[in-house]
Amino acid sequence: MLIAVLSDIHDNLENLKKCLGWCRTNEIKQIIFCGDTTTSETIKNLAAFSGEIFMVRGNIELFSETELGAYRNIRYYGETGLLELAGLHIGLVHEPAKIKILLESTAEIIDYIFYGHTHKPWLERRGSTIIANPGNLAGVWHQATFATLDTGSRRIELKLLAEL
Repeated sequence: MLIAVLSDIHDNLENLKKCLGWCRTNEIKQIIFCGDTTTSETIKNLAAFSGEIFMVRGNIELFSETELGAYRNIRYYGETGLLELAGLHIGLVHEPAKIKILLESTAEIIDYIFYGHTHKPWLERRGSTIIANPGNLAGVWHQATFATLDTGSRRIELKLLAEL
């Protein structure tokens, strides 16, 4: 199963629509979103995705969390999230400083932690945990990017939006 990992849209609806189009074409059924949609309009556009969205709050959100209840496909975790997908334990946060909090909050081994905030794609290993930043869809400071996680091969791949 292929999962898309997105972060930091910052209201760039054109890039979001291009990314979601790629997700439809590639039969993506789940999205992990690491925060900073920004406004309610962007939430509405993100929620147009037909599959499940697992989402944490970013540091620049201008929507009310109560609005998210209107979208049945969004699973909202607040500032930190821990979920299980295809037998993998996956954590998500927005700010990298919260990675430590997430790691200390559970006795379970976390296979992957995804985060955003820096806009810079990044991949590292801490013990048995892979920590990854998919970059940003806004195209601010760095090229617009997102990532995919293949739960079968456990491979993470970075996608440059300009090359889709």
